[in-house]
Formats: sequence, C-alpha cells, structure tokens
Amino acid sequence: SVLFGFIIAVISFGFWILLEESIFRGALILLLGIFNASWLRYLFFRLNIDLTDFGRKGWFGSYATYFFTWLIMLIILINPPFYDNEAPHIEVVALPGMQESGGTVNIVAHIVDNVGIKKQGISFTLSYPDGTNHSPDFTFENNIFSCVYENTDNIMGNYSFKIKATDINGHTTNASGFFEYNNSALEITSSRFSDIRSGDSIIINANKKISNENFRVYYRINNGSEINVNRKDKDNKEKYETTAEFEGWKENTNLAVKVYAEAIHYFENLNQEFSNIVEDTTNYNFSTGNDSNIGSEPVLLAYNCSLAATKQSQESNTINYSLPCPRKVSVPGFELLLFIVSLVIVVLIFKYRRKDRRIKT
Repeated sequence: SVLFGFIIAVISFGFWILLEESIFRGALILLLGIFNASWLRYLFFRLNIDLTDFGRKGWFGSYATYFFTWLIMLIILINPPFYDNEAPHIEVVALPGMQESGGTVNIVAHIVDNVGIKKQGISFTLSYPDGTNHSPDFTFENNIFSCVYENTDNIMGNYSFKIKATDINGHTTNASGFFEYNNSALEITSSRFSDIRSGDSIIINANKKISNENFRVYYRINNGSEINVNRKDKDNKEKYETTAEFEGWKENTNLAVKVYAEAIHYFENLNQEFSNIVEDTTNYNFSTGNDSNIGSEPVLLAYNCSLAATKQSQESNTINYSLPCPRKVSVPGFELLLFIVSLVIVVLIFKYRRKDRRIKT
C-alpha cells in the first residue's frame, strides 16, 4: 500500500503540472487518487498475497495506508523545492493618498512568495507629474517593501508608481498605485474664528483621497495634545465637526489651531500598523469668548482595535467612526481540501473499528 501510494503520488504530480491552468485541477487530482485505490485489490492478487483472513478491517487499513501515503507524498511534491508555479503576491498602499506641501508619502508593500523574494528581485519606478520616471531608494526587510518620498522640490500634482517582483524561478508580479500632492487635503471651512463659544461648530473638510480606508482627523491647539474629531455624518469621511467644549480650549484666549489626518493601513494577516500623517499647511487663529463650558469636556478617544477584536463596545466618548484594524484572511487551498477528506476517512476508520469490536464482543 505504501509503495503503491508513492507511485500514484508521482503520477498525480505529473497531472498536477499538466493541469496547471485548470480551475478544476484540485478536484481532478483528488478523484484520481481515490479512483486508483480500486487497483489495490487487483495488485494484491497479482502479487499472490494471501487474502484469506484479510477481512473488511484489513482492506480498510490497506486503503487508509495507501491514501495517507499518497496524500503526504503529493503535498510534498506540489510544494517547493520540488514545484513552484506561484507568482509573488503584492499588496501595496501609499500613505497618505493625498499629501500637502512639506509632508512625506510612505509607499509600503507586503511582498510574499512561497520560495522567497530578495531585494534584488524587486524593481520600483516612480512617475512624477511631469511624466518623468525615477527609481528612488527603497528598503526590503521581512517581506516589507518601504519607500519614503519626501518631495524636497515641492512638486505638486499626481504621481504614479509601479513595483515588479520576481522570484528565483522567474515568476513575476506587477503592482501599481498613485498618490497626489495637493494643499486642499485638509481645511477648516468655518466662517467664524473670533469670539467662539462652546456650542459653535467648527467644520473641517478632509479629502477622501487621503486614504481608501477610514482615516483619523484631529487637531492641536498651540502645539498641544491631539484632539480627535467626530464626523459630522458618521458615513461621510470628508466632513468633520468639533467645538470649543473639549479640553485644550480656554475661554477668553487667542489660540492657534493646526489640523492633521492620520492614514492607517494593515496588510492581510500581518499584525503591524503602517501609518503616516497629513499636516494642513494653513495655520488657523481662533479667539474664544466668555463661556465657562469651554474646555470642560474630555477629548474623544480614537477607535480601539483591541476592543473591536474581542467584540466589546467602544468607550462612550470614542469617535463616531471605525479605523483600520488587523485583519485575518484565510484562503482554502488544495491541501486543505485533502486534509478535510483525510479527516473524514479517519473518522470512518475509527467508527468501523469501534463497530467491529462490538460485533466480536
């Protein structure tokens, strides 16, 4: 059974290669392995093996031995170093998607491959708004590609980039993206800046291009602590609203306000946060009136991913929108399908043996 399982595994491996482009490859190979089990009886007869006292239990054990030998050998053969037909996988993001003058853009990518990727196998091209192509330096460590574009020449407009990753077997994957430098990424649009009271709304516009995901908007007063901002409508990521009732504001005082946005991203199945800040180029000067409620409320808390992961409620004074959190994604493959089938067979074997013992007793 062991030798036969090994031979069928080698044959199945050949068909695995031939059916490389077929979406039914996994199912067909599984059927091939199951179908060939029927040859065991014929093989035993041809080898003149005495089957007189073999019984149902003996046949069941032989089939199980064949199947698990075939399964284990096939899984070994269809994975490196024996076989590789998988191109590298690239997930890339520009943080932020829209930046203002003086800020940086972090181009980050998670690049993985079943035989591994080296920095020498990665090429990176950045296209400027004028159409010229450049190849800036980047780092690649622990499957993380990182390039920080500083825009020292303050070139405004739309940029695009391309990443090409090639593994040691020549399989190639391309990924692309874009970002923009524009000084309208963040802006306070309120018309009133003097004699502010605790109930007066301060409206902040944030361009949705800052990130495809939700991003955190906050401001600082006189370069102080961060004050998080709620969305005016929790489903609209472009309009935010705050008031002078939060801690950090003081009555009868002139205050300098600076607005920021934090773009956040987590790659699939990677519990590591990547983020970057947009800083509004405009300084806003406010003056507050005589109102004892100014600065009386605690600042809003950022969305807590730990609470979200355990399905607990957020604190009552949390911002009214969620933020990106670690995400796990599992993709069932052929090996998982084989494992499930094998598990079913094991259960059947144990059920049969239990039944066989009951009959004997």
